[in-house]
Amino acid sequence: MRVNSFIERSVVSAFSFFRESVLCENYASKRGLLQILSPPIKTLFVFFLLLAVFFSKSIIFILAVYSLCILLSYLSSIELRFFLKRTLVFVPIFYLVIALPSLFNVFTPGEPIIIFKIFNLTLNITHQGLFSFSILFLRVLTSVSLCVLLITTTFKYELLKVLPIFGVPHIFVLIVGMSYRYIYFFVEMFQNTYLAIKSRVGFIPSIKKGQFLVGANIANFWHRSYNLYNDVYNAMLARGYYREVKLPRSAKPHFVDWAFLVIGIFILGLSLWQG
Repeated sequence: MRVNSFIERSVVSAFSFFRESVLCENYASKRGLLQILSPPIKTLFVFFLLLAVFFSKSIIFILAVYSLCILLSYLSSIELRFFLKRTLVFVPIFYLVIALPSLFNVFTPGEPIIIFKIFNLTLNITHQGLFSFSILFLRVLTSVSLCVLLITTTFKYELLKVLPIFGVPHIFVLIVGMSYRYIYFFVEMFQNTYLAIKSRVGFIPSIKKGQFLVGANIANFWHRSYNLYNDVYNAMLARGYYREVKLPRSAKPHFVDWAFLVIGIFILGLSLWQG
């Protein structure tokens, strides 16, 4: 039964990923502010903001950029709970574990704010350590929020079309695009196989039997994916594929696109001037 629940959790996790991806696609299909922007211009806008956050040494400036992220998510019809869940849950826990030592005088000497003892060791939180900790935390939080905004408001195939503009090889774009598309295919195949096993067996009687079933299905999936790869490649050759992938061009930028690009350049320039 423990193996059965393990497989059940694996299926639930796979389809949870599937639902999250579909939900992001739903947000990308809405008529929000960022959704109407041209994908290349939107990517450049986010890239300029990431550089501005990286070069800025002002907590107020980074907070202003993060507030802009919240405003853009609202204007792009993204639920605030959905947005904050992807930026405020994982980032603080991960960052606290890594950057917490920077608060103390052992790693960041400076003016003490709070002094306390742990056994025979005297530690104090310094003003410089608190500033470094805060600004690095805000940088990580704002950078993750910007990336989430870009991914949520843009279809995945549109993001892939942007990559060759930045010099990414076409073959890499092709591999990533096909891998992303076939994730859904294999998730559905995995669910159907599990339901077939469960309908015929009912439950897995032992751990060894469960391991055998999982190993056999992994081999089966590999074999089916290899055959699928050959079939897809032959279909591409039959339609004229020869080394280079020809992707459809994006729509021409409009006035709003250029306005966002100017705003991104202005924010980056303000960050560099401030520094």
